[in-house]
Amino acid sequence: MNIALFSDSYLPTKSGVVTVVVQLRKILTELGHHVVVVTVSPHGGGQAEEADPDVLRVYSIPAPFGDNQYIGFPHKRAVVAFLKKHGVQIIHSHTEFYIAHAAKRAGKALHIPVIATTHTMWEDFYKYYLMGGRLIPVRVIRKIVQRLYKKFYALINVSEKAHDYFKLPAILPRTPSAVIPNAIDTKSFFARNDTEEALFALRKSLAIREDEVTLVFIGRVAEEKRVEELFDVVVRVLEQRPNVKMLFVGAGGASYDLERAAHRQRLEQRILFTGFINWESLSLYYRLGDIFVTASLSEMHSMTALEALVSRLPIVCRRDESFLDTVFDGKNGYLADSDDAMVERILDLVDHPERRAAFAAYSHEVAKHFSLRTHGLRTVAFYETVLAHYPQAVSDAELQAAVDAVQRAED
Repeated sequence: MNIALFSDSYLPTKSGVVTVVVQLRKILTELGHHVVVVTVSPHGGGQAEEADPDVLRVYSIPAPFGDNQYIGFPHKRAVVAFLKKHGVQIIHSHTEFYIAHAAKRAGKALHIPVIATTHTMWEDFYKYYLMGGRLIPVRVIRKIVQRLYKKFYALINVSEKAHDYFKLPAILPRTPSAVIPNAIDTKSFFARNDTEEALFALRKSLAIREDEVTLVFIGRVAEEKRVEELFDVVVRVLEQRPNVKMLFVGAGGASYDLERAAHRQRLEQRILFTGFINWESLSLYYRLGDIFVTASLSEMHSMTALEALVSRLPIVCRRDESFLDTVFDGKNGYLADSDDAMVERILDLVDHPERRAAFAAYSHEVAKHFSLRTHGLRTVAFYETVLAHYPQAVSDAELQAAVDAVQRAED
């Protein structure tokens, strides 16, 4: 099968969506399919600057929102020519903006299906990234989301949360869809330099002692991740337990204010900020941690939660539908119903190392359900079902049955 992935986030930028696209391209290729990518250029310009002949870079400019985000301006003729050259049979978009618009136009021109994965809960993001966003009613955002996604032939939802949202009457209840959770490429995740010596050196550089319990958050340090609320939770934990340190790994718009807050409260030696870390080095930072913590309620299906599972970490998070297939309350972590409850759950794990160890072992077992191979096979089954029906309609039941059959066979 010849497949095109469209995304406005791709290498060398690092993000959850980039990880998903890179991993999907890798596993589809390993399964024998030919995969090309149409994406933005982080430096402007187009295809000429890209050494990979299977990647088309379109002219782009920095986006006025987010970190390392770009807006692409694809030329329809160039995109269609690129897809024709590679004999593309199906287009899979990982964005809903300009690049997605180019995907839909190209699909129409070539008479091939265009599907999309729903990665972002925009109702949780727009308040932070749109000027005057807090004044915009939710119904307006839902109308925008509906318009952005309505011309896709079918949708892949990364969680039941995403599925339920897009089935709302105000969104796209009639667009066929199936749930395919995100996955983790274990082989690529653990870095080549992920050695005991490297871990010891990193621990020493951050002044984290072996007898200290380290809480770790990895991701975008931004308001929509509720990092300010997480900071407050952590401060309360640190006030009660002198043997605990907190590590924020990542960059984002809230980093500066949180660092200043830590300094004001004289906690700069116990609440540490690393700034941006290359994905290839992240496994070492997970290994530094004893407990993965997040207060985010804006996830669709958290890639960092999957990375924490693979890293054998217990997880303490806020109860949210996006975590229900990764965090099992009382088995590999805790789903807290409030920020106050998060404090109590973290303290429980800090005080009980044997429970941390049991939860860590269970996290490792849960991680096995999110293998990259299974994800690739399920996505291929989705593609094949779409191609078997296009241009006629396909049902949710047919798509989900094809996807679930793969899971049963792999189990």
